[in-house]
Amino acid sequence: MTFNELGLNARMVSRLDAVGLKKPTPIQEQAIPQALQGRDILGIAQTGTGKTAAFGIPLVVALSKTPERPAPRSARGLVLVPTRELAGQIVRSLQGLTKDLRITLVVGGKSINAQAEKLARGTDILVATPGRLIDLMDRGSIDLGQTRFLVLDEADQMLDIGFIHALRRIAPRLSTDRQTMMFSATMPKAMAELSRQYLDEPIRIEVSPPGKVADKVAHSVHFVAKAQKQDLLIELLHGHRDDRVLVFSRTKHGAERLMKNLDRAGFAATSIHGNKSQGQRDRAIAAFKAGSVRVLVATDVAARGIDIPGVGHVYNYDLPNVPENYVHRIGRTARAGESGRAIAFCAAEELTELKAIEKVLGTRVEIAGGRPWEAVTGAPQKKRRPRRRSAGRPDRMAA
Repeated sequence: MTFNELGLNARMVSRLDAVGLKKPTPIQEQAIPQALQGRDILGIAQTGTGKTAAFGIPLVVALSKTPERPAPRSARGLVLVPTRELAGQIVRSLQGLTKDLRITLVVGGKSINAQAEKLARGTDILVATPGRLIDLMDRGSIDLGQTRFLVLDEADQMLDIGFIHALRRIAPRLSTDRQTMMFSATMPKAMAELSRQYLDEPIRIEVSPPGKVADKVAHSVHFVAKAQKQDLLIELLHGHRDDRVLVFSRTKHGAERLMKNLDRAGFAATSIHGNKSQGQRDRAIAAFKAGSVRVLVATDVAARGIDIPGVGHVYNYDLPNVPENYVHRIGRTARAGESGRAIAFCAAEELTELKAIEKVLGTRVEIAGGRPWEAVTGAPQKKRRPRRRSAGRPDRMAA
């Protein structure tokens, strides 16, 4: 199928061709015609499958049909995303689809006064992170009463950061006569409940099972002691020094420490995490994209905000606490039709996380090295904290 066959006008097809979009992906092929009819959409698809264009194209088409300019301090369409990096990526993608609509970015880490000034003129499409949007709402800098299009992108990750509470404040401010589109790579129970609450008879489009790894990603695990992880990483990095490599660390301090150690070991490395300013994060990603640094060490803040072709390897230096994040992390490689490798390190203390990941995947992760900890006698296990009893509640064991 071609974009012409999806019901798009010649002008939009020409713009898509100019930005290198020649043929719709499965999620685009199924979502765009339904969205053009004004249907609410619940889209489930892996990272890197073209979800941004799946909602961006019909959003631009719908807003372009009505030529009126937005009122001051208003937004005709709203796109909510979990991270600053993803928000910036979406703005760039939307700007490639239209030169006629005003697109505004509001995220934390930037001057809120400058953002309020931009919103004073009104905007056609507002791309925002929830926290900064609420700050601007509280200041009276934005009125969402005329917002008739709402997109929730990477909704499952927004649930992880407490998005449900933010949405309860944002949604009542929107026009009740609106179209809502929700996209995600996974479908946890909480998101299903969210869709029932905020979507009106949505059509569900699922182009890949939740938790499925992209076909061109070869992923495996090394069983390695925590103290030996860094030496193993350096050894493996020496085997592909010219590759662009993304390394995931669980904590901000761990990411910074690992980056400095890799730099001392002779690798051109940088890092992004929550302790970095937005300017530092932007510069790190720009250097990684340009190739002046070959290794980017990141926390999960980057798992869904980096769309850089040519990432040959992804390392899960620490396994994620949320098993679905494994899929998002390794989805940073094998993008745009390329192949890639994802390598995880599993210390004895992380066996629980590995089992949770394999449960989400529905399969065992291939073993690349080491002996499985469950087969090693006396492998340390995580200590479970005793449950605290509520005051006045009888102890079941005692009863």
